[in-house]
Amino acid sequence: MQETVPNDETTHRGTKRKAEESNGASQAPKRIKALDQDVVNKIAAGEIIVAPVHALKELIENAVDAGSTSLEIVVKDGGLKLLQITDNGHGINKDDLPILCERFTTSKLKTFEDLSSIGTYGFRGEALASISHIAHLTITTKTIDSSCAWRAHYADGRLTPAKPGQSTEPKPTAGRGGTQITVEDLFYNMASRRKAFRSPSEEYAKILEVVGRYAVHCTGVAFSCKKHGESAMGISTPSNASTVDSIRQIHGSAVANELIDFQVSDDKWGFKASGWTSNANYHVKKTTLLLFINHRSVESSAIKKAIEQTYSAYLPKGGHPFIYLSLDIDPQRVDVNVHPTKREVNFLNEEEIIESICSEISTKLSQVDTSRTFTTRSLLPSAKTPVPTHSKTRAETPKSTQKQPPATPGKPWEYQLVRTDPQLRKITSMLPPSTNDASTPAPPSTTYFTSPREPTDYNYRTIKHLRAMVRDSMHGGLTAVFASHTYVGLVDFNRRIVAIQGGVKLYLVDYGMVSNEYFYQLGLTDFGNFGAIQFETPMDIRSLISIGVKHEKALGNPEDEGVPWDTVPDMVTTQLIASREMLLQYFNFEVSPEGELVSLPLLMKGYTPSLAKLPRFLMRLGPCVNWVEEESCFHTFLRELASYYTPEQLPTGVLAGDDTQMGEADGADEMKADLEARREEMSRVLEHVLFPAFKARLVATKGLLKGVVEVANLKGLYRVFERC
Repeated sequence: MQETVPNDETTHRGTKRKAEESNGASQAPKRIKALDQDVVNKIAAGEIIVAPVHALKELIENAVDAGSTSLEIVVKDGGLKLLQITDNGHGINKDDLPILCERFTTSKLKTFEDLSSIGTYGFRGEALASISHIAHLTITTKTIDSSCAWRAHYADGRLTPAKPGQSTEPKPTAGRGGTQITVEDLFYNMASRRKAFRSPSEEYAKILEVVGRYAVHCTGVAFSCKKHGESAMGISTPSNASTVDSIRQIHGSAVANELIDFQVSDDKWGFKASGWTSNANYHVKKTTLLLFINHRSVESSAIKKAIEQTYSAYLPKGGHPFIYLSLDIDPQRVDVNVHPTKREVNFLNEEEIIESICSEISTKLSQVDTSRTFTTRSLLPSAKTPVPTHSKTRAETPKSTQKQPPATPGKPWEYQLVRTDPQLRKITSMLPPSTNDASTPAPPSTTYFTSPREPTDYNYRTIKHLRAMVRDSMHGGLTAVFASHTYVGLVDFNRRIVAIQGGVKLYLVDYGMVSNEYFYQLGLTDFGNFGAIQFETPMDIRSLISIGVKHEKALGNPEDEGVPWDTVPDMVTTQLIASREMLLQYFNFEVSPEGELVSLPLLMKGYTPSLAKLPRFLMRLGPCVNWVEEESCFHTFLRELASYYTPEQLPTGVLAGDDTQMGEADGADEMKADLEARREEMSRVLEHVLFPAFKARLVATKGLLKGVVEVANLKGLYRVFERC
């Protein structure tokens, strides 16, 4: 038997090389070479044109930028065989045709600074170039002042003859004003990409979805889309159709009849939003979001999630809305060049803008008082369910084959029923009434003023790294619990425990631990843009720290032995004065040159931290904050600030200590009144300020698992009672 020894290339392909082979002294390092320009162009084309729908999106945007009022689209084999778009725009000059499909040729940008004020769909000049590298591209165009149309063929970004041996120059031909772009055999030279598509019908459905988006948004532009060789239109909207008419034509009358319009703007954040959204009478299994930012169709998981949370209070469980949202943002606040397909954009003050939009939608939903549709059935056992009749089909169908509806609807299992409607009666309503009922929010007594200071986005590497660390430590299940929880009630002030409901489960939550993490995340999110708690009379920092030192010495912790307490006030005060410019710029923590505390950072409206914790907070800013290294400084300072904002422990009884002795002490009645007022204030803050904030913005980290305990599960309780 003769054996064939494979060559070295076959031996090493797909196998791991041994150490002695990879580290051999005889092997020289491979030289670095520049890729061939044709390879570079095909790689870029594969990033920009991922599927036929992406090519069509680029062509639609170019046609709308050209001032078109009518777009006709023809598709064959899901766009892989043929993708043709015809518009009536201003056309392309014959002199521009030779460089039309070269990379980075555009009429919309001249300098890099123009990106900050871009107002058109396309701008990089890569769409047609990318298509020409992976398809056979033909362009027929006629301008208003041209006597005829011109047709040109392209391959690999350059003009190419229509047939071998012919000239590459554009040919005169008959044609109407505008441009017709024909893309044939898409991905013909990328076999692996072409095989990845499952079916032409699936790609055609994606194309109809994109055409439908732009048909809804682009008022004054007629759209039509059909399959090649068929007369029936997949989508057809006239140019004079309104936004609601287009939604009715594309998405059906069921949603169009239940739409409400909304508008919101804010010069401070530099945005203006408008759109149409479904009311509480319409819901589907999956959210439909048509989102346009500066007239560009994009996606945003943050906006989608926030809208879904807004609707969760109005729709039944599992129901989702339809929404068309057009968001205009100051171009200088938007970075459009962050994704090869321009599918995503970044903009400043994202959270504030989303909050404003969701607040306006919630207001509109609460104001709508239209008729709701319900399905009803008779509860009488002898009653017959009426069967609807149809003129032809019902009359011609024998009675024996008619499908009768079920007599009674399917009954859900009891352990699947969840009471989470905030409008229903709460536990606090069953308790004895007090002078200030915590079940209803009290009006805030604090007066707020708007600061003239403009918001600033500090994109420091250290802050980005700290934010990334929070995201990496996120616990998905616990975050979902807080995002959809229902506040049940306060359990223990001293241990800082409340009860919340998540689905069919009941949890006990250490709100001190959760508040600490939330305020730290809030500090990272709003870094450099805090409000300020202004003191009418500045307070001496040395005196405050001395109070904190006195309290620490009274505790007598063994770990504090040997600490030079007498020098702590001067050392910390000196450090705060030396860092006062940085503290004011990044944290709105103002210290005067004389060592007086002028203001503290304001993290949240509607909640003021206890001033009794202020001396210890200032004292810890010395030894517990790293003032040398930037990232560690921001991290430790925000941790101390979060600890200061965390609600304090309060005695659960009438008053701490021996009630008899305290009752005889001077000012005991005043202390009891202050303590009771603080309890009532904390009850209000927990239910109406803190936990709603946790629901909206908290990223629950894995460390919070120690502070959340499941105490009841409805399914588990049913299993227990079934055995009894």
